[in-house]
Amino acid sequence: MADLLASRISTILPGGRGVWVPMDHGASAFPESGLEDTDSALDSVIEGGADAIVLHKGSLSYHSSRTGWGRFVCHLSASTVHGGEHSQDKVLVGNASESLSRGAIGVSAQVNIGEESESTMIERFGEVSSDAFKHEMPVLGMFYPRGPNLATDPSDPTRGVAHAARLAWELGCNVVKVPWTGSVESFRLVTTCVPIPVLISGGSASTPFSEILDVVEKSIIAGGSGVCMGRRVFGAEDPVSNVRALRAIVHDEVSASEASRLLG
Repeated sequence: MADLLASRISTILPGGRGVWVPMDHGASAFPESGLEDTDSALDSVIEGGADAIVLHKGSLSYHSSRTGWGRFVCHLSASTVHGGEHSQDKVLVGNASESLSRGAIGVSAQVNIGEESESTMIERFGEVSSDAFKHEMPVLGMFYPRGPNLATDPSDPTRGVAHAARLAWELGCNVVKVPWTGSVESFRLVTTCVPIPVLISGGSASTPFSEILDVVEKSIIAGGSGVCMGRRVFGAEDPVSNVRALRAIVHDEVSASEASRLLG
């Protein structure tokens, strides 16, 4: 059992690192810039060399059949911008066995720490990790300390991100996605508190991509394992170049300035 799980993890995290591109955003809100034509967007991400792509189950079935690509991760959490006070309450819309049948190599789910529905999301995540364990599927946890009830220690320089990563690992994640904490020193507190790969999210849409590359380089220096970055990739003018630049930092350990030369 452990051998199959390890093989799947190494497929989507070669050498323990990964450039993952979530493209599940159209379920939460649409129109979504860059996802109007999913065929073109996804093909560009694959061409750039993404290690994994995160999709909801409907689009995963479609693209798995269309491309034959074998590194899709099925996102099992959903909510929409129309949910009012429940818009951040992520419900489950699938399971590991269904995801496997649809062509996924792994699954992912989200927990928003500090939300009123935090306890329910944690319970749902536990169901995901238990089901995935039975089917030997890697689990990505998207854990965000962002809710109105967030009670972080004033002395915590990670502002709850270390706790988010720790909670993900404690609940059975094989890899976790968290926000950048702002510095190498604070992010090192995140990467050293768990024995699983830590990927960073994409950050603000207003930040120039060259600055994003600088953040990625710093995250690697701090012990991070790569990125799980959506809009900053599929929403770019040249997604292929953006993925290649990210790969250069994550897998080849080049500097951000060197990687920026790959941008279109």
